[in-house]
Amino acid sequence: MNLLLRIFAPFAAGYYLSYLLRNVNAVIAPELTRDLSVSAADLGLLTSAYLLAFGAFQLPLGILLDRYGPRRVEAGLLLVAAAGCGAFALGGNLTELAIARGLIGLGVSACLMASFKAFSLWFPLERQASLNAAVMAAGGLGALTATTPIGWLLPITGWRGIFFGLAGLAALMAAVIFTTPDKPLAAGKESLGQQLKALGQILKSRVFWRFAPQTAAIVGGFMAMQGLWAVPWLMNVSGASRESAAFHMLLTSGAMLTGFVAIAAFVNRLKHRGIHPEQILTVGMGVGILATALIVFDLAPSHLLWFVLGLVFSVGNLAYALLTAHFPVQISGRANTALNLGAFVGAAGLQWGFGILLDALKATGMATPEAFRWSYGLLLLMQALAWGWFLVGKRSE
Repeated sequence: MNLLLRIFAPFAAGYYLSYLLRNVNAVIAPELTRDLSVSAADLGLLTSAYLLAFGAFQLPLGILLDRYGPRRVEAGLLLVAAAGCGAFALGGNLTELAIARGLIGLGVSACLMASFKAFSLWFPLERQASLNAAVMAAGGLGALTATTPIGWLLPITGWRGIFFGLAGLAALMAAVIFTTPDKPLAAGKESLGQQLKALGQILKSRVFWRFAPQTAAIVGGFMAMQGLWAVPWLMNVSGASRESAAFHMLLTSGAMLTGFVAIAAFVNRLKHRGIHPEQILTVGMGVGILATALIVFDLAPSHLLWFVLGLVFSVGNLAYALLTAHFPVQISGRANTALNLGAFVGAAGLQWGFGILLDALKATGMATPEAFRWSYGLLLLMQALAWGWFLVGKRSE
């Protein structure tokens, strides 16, 4: 219990903030579009700047976490996030806001991976999957906060006031995490060359490339939609009001939270009964693809499908523990961040690409709802191919 309070709680709070900042643009997207007069592609680029900066820093982040530890690295980066939130609140044009959004992404880039690294240092291996899921549940709370609660605040503070408040919260989280205890790090004795060599071994391994495409397309694709395009989809394709679309995202985030809590509580029990986490991952990703197909073709109630999509997205978290189990603990930070790079490169590219394709299709005269369907349909195809690669990779191991 002492470790949970001193280690788990601060890092979970940091990841709560990270997820809140990741998804907040989805709800304020109409205000940003109106105030800045931007196109769908511009809005996609602005929001994905977070993901681009976040993803670009993952490999250096893994080296830093293994060398200097999660406490110092995350606390320092959260101060960058605080500065980015302040800059976003003060931004006056698309360029300024994109740079600020990038600083936010860089600043919170360690929140999840630092948590995983801290857990690998302080807790036994058999608890990794459940602890990882538990910290993801904290992220689910952040995603919940970025839906209807943010919608309630918008008329009162405006989007600029919201980001001023987030700047203060990020600075507070930095101070809290800096007070967590340290533990000696074996990687601190490695030279930079040795650390890079170990990273190269991870990136060349067959097991890494089995997990990476699925993580990029399915997990990254969900992040791209949840973080920006889900609300415009619901308003333009499903005919939902802004309030109803925000409520859909509340349901989705609630489903994520439910899934993370369930994994944390039951993954070890299921393993003891012969149901391995990899089986849960495989089935969960397949169900996610099916739910996406039903959304694209409008074959079931939208609120139910988005709930299912949020529920099965939580299963994607298991990939990190499954991948890390193939490598020594002293390089666990690099293994996790390498996979996370795939998730965020996928999310950033798909989020931006969705907007580009949407604008291109509308420029041909296609109606907006149909342009959305074709764009999401292409993403669905990519996800199905990535899942198939994951299944084939199991047979070759």
